Amino acid sequence: MFRRILVASDLSPAAEQIINMIYSFHVLGTEEIVLVHCLDIRDAGLLSETLIPLLQPEVDREVAKLNQLGFVTTGEIRIGSPGLEINRVARERDCSIIVIGSHGYSMDQNTSLGGVATTILHTATRPVLVVKITSPPSEISWNPLNHILYPTDFSDNAKVAFTYLETLVRCGAGKVTLLHVQDKIIGKHLVDRLAEFNKIDETLLLELRDQLVNEGDVEVKIEIPFGLVAQEIINRIKTDEVSLVVMGTQGRGYIGEVFLGSVSNKVVRYSPVPVLLVPLVK
Repeated sequence: MFRRILVASDLSPAAEQIINMIYSFHVLGTEEIVLVHCLDIRDAGLLSETLIPLLQPEVDREVAKLNQLGFVTTGEIRIGSPGLEINRVARERDCSIIVIGSHGYSMDQNTSLGGVATTILHTATRPVLVVKITSPPSEISWNPLNHILYPTDFSDNAKVAFTYLETLVRCGAGKVTLLHVQDKIIGKHLVDRLAEFNKIDETLLLELRDQLVNEGDVEVKIEIPFGLVAQEIINRIKTDEVSLVVMGTQGRGYIGEVFLGSVSNKVVRYSPVPVLLVPLVK
């Protein structure tokens, strides 16, 4: 499932952090990488064709580094709207996921891709792995399979995300936490039925646990807290030594809302670890 991935680069020092952590993708079975740098036609304008020869050596340098890490890597420079072009390349090259960087806090402005992360996420038909850019860069090597957090609301999108979780377990994930948050806002008028809902949801989580255990030798923990959904997810990321979050981009409560303002947006903004956002492709 992760054999060929797309890595979006703005050729900045921040992009170097993404390049350096890509080695960990070997444990996911990744063999090929498509490295893409996009010149925004709105900024470069008529200079685009002139800039390509100047940027090509930087693209070649990053390609060479990824090749040295053991991946078959090709590099491309595209001209257009970066968010749209990156998704276009992912479709054309049949990449299983897109890897982008983010500084967090404001997905509209402060991203390592110059403000295109939101567009990528809005139009993505492939899962997007959002990697937090830190300053200074972390010196700790990243193993995505150490402890995976899977927040679920049992929506159709969450079910699609679960298929990626199953693949990660087959790749050798050591620990998985299945998390369903009883929404404090929605459920404040139904507190007297909380025990009933917990029992129903525990049954659903146990079924998911059994599916994962059948996929590999993995430790699976189940949690059903009561509180604010995004806050509970973020708290567990920070306190439970989570290495990767896998979740859908939209849930049952976000009709027509793909990313902005959703729980997934808040998780991406404040998560200190990479988040794999899986879209519901209709």
